[in-house]
Amino acid sequence: MQKIIRIENGIARMPAWRMAEPVNFELDDNENVAIVGPNGSGKTMLVDMIIGSHPLLMRDPEYNFAPSTKSLVSDNIKYMAFKDTYGGDNDRTYYLQQRWNQQEIDENTPVVGKELEKTFLLAGQDTPERRHLQKHIYELFHMEHLLDKYVILLSSGELRKYSLAGTLFADPRVLILDNPFIGLDANTRDQLRELLSILSREHGLQIILVLSKSDEIPEFITHVVEVKDMKVLPKITKDDFVKNRSPFPLRVLSEGKAEAILNLPYKDKEFHSDEVVKMNKVCIRYGKRTILENLDWTVQNEEHWALSGQNGAGKSTLLSLVCADNPQSYACDIALFGNPRGSGESIWDIKKHIGYVSPELHRAYQRDMPGIRIVASGLMDSVGLYVKPDEKQYDICRFWMDAFGLNGKEDTPFLKLSSGEQRLVLLARAFVKDPELLILDEPLHGLDNINRRLVKDIIETFCQRKNKTLIIVTHYKDELPDCIDHSIFLTRHE
Repeated sequence: MQKIIRIENGIARMPAWRMAEPVNFELDDNENVAIVGPNGSGKTMLVDMIIGSHPLLMRDPEYNFAPSTKSLVSDNIKYMAFKDTYGGDNDRTYYLQQRWNQQEIDENTPVVGKELEKTFLLAGQDTPERRHLQKHIYELFHMEHLLDKYVILLSSGELRKYSLAGTLFADPRVLILDNPFIGLDANTRDQLRELLSILSREHGLQIILVLSKSDEIPEFITHVVEVKDMKVLPKITKDDFVKNRSPFPLRVLSEGKAEAILNLPYKDKEFHSDEVVKMNKVCIRYGKRTILENLDWTVQNEEHWALSGQNGAGKSTLLSLVCADNPQSYACDIALFGNPRGSGESIWDIKKHIGYVSPELHRAYQRDMPGIRIVASGLMDSVGLYVKPDEKQYDICRFWMDAFGLNGKEDTPFLKLSSGEQRLVLLARAFVKDPELLILDEPLHGLDNINRRLVKDIIETFCQRKNKTLIIVTHYKDELPDCIDHSIFLTRHE
């Protein structure tokens, strides 16, 4: 049996990159592997060893990519990491409101079709077979309408499709994808599973998926490698893993912590309004593209809404209007907490009463400061922390970090946390000021099954408090908390 990748007793040279014990890992020919494990367990560190980003002591990984004739490991293994769709090394100039600011666009702004064409031509020969694959990927992901769109204007789900397409065009021997299904609507998830199955079956592509949700292992996966407590467990068949998988808990948040959330003191200066959000005939257009058209929407106090729709339907754009991150919000007939938009309130007056987390916020947060300071920035409604909180405010931050299972992570730099832990920090940031309106855009991205249940418990508990209104976006129905009592579905304009 040909061994494509082999690591024997691997120990990273740098102590900061070492696992709890030497790593043993093999990928044999015709295998497709899922790497699973809790948030912060070491999954990404294992992948960094596999692709050679973390050099090893004594013995490097062994590779045999035949029949590929490419000589470089980087040409044979392509890895799409979680950060590739939430800000990476080339994304340092991104800021939260950038997606909705058209004045930032000039002739040098990247366009989806042109960028993907560059990637396609750089990756290999321009053959009819590769062109057929390119067309097939565009059709499966319904990307034809995106090709003339600026990359900066893509929704989080569209950005994920864009990154996936570019990675697939590279024609690797081994493809490693970190949580590839999150942020994609149900149809696109099904299409991606089918595409990956075809590529592995008909094109000799071997696939490694890094999954936080161990209940989302596709049919084409043959084996599972579990990572726990910075230890890489032996590879087993997918059937054996599923058969012996522990049942998911029905509740994770302790009764004591739930009581503490319910008994938090209320603020002196809260907004009390029958109508929290009211939109009349709202229209949003970018050039020739219509995102929202004649939208009427009213959210009453203490209602809990699920906002859904296809990728690119305008969900995040709608929320950007509520949060006053979108300049077009001031040209629309919108009232928030009973106050018409543009009646004299500042963006900061609005944000004081809203707790918010989203893929765009995660993408904008590339500041490597301690986790507790990220949480504290929610008290100031800033990306970054420019005013030093007092000890009482830090106590509130510690309370919410403890609720989200982040005890002991207060001083850990944000970029040193796993992607799931980063999302928990940003969730604590959203809750820290006890907001009247909680806006959660894909809040469970990258979270393992235990933390997904924990976050749902916290949302359900928080929404039992008086004067709390919720708007939540997710592409997974099972991610919706039990408190949801209203829903709205947006349809994409082609």
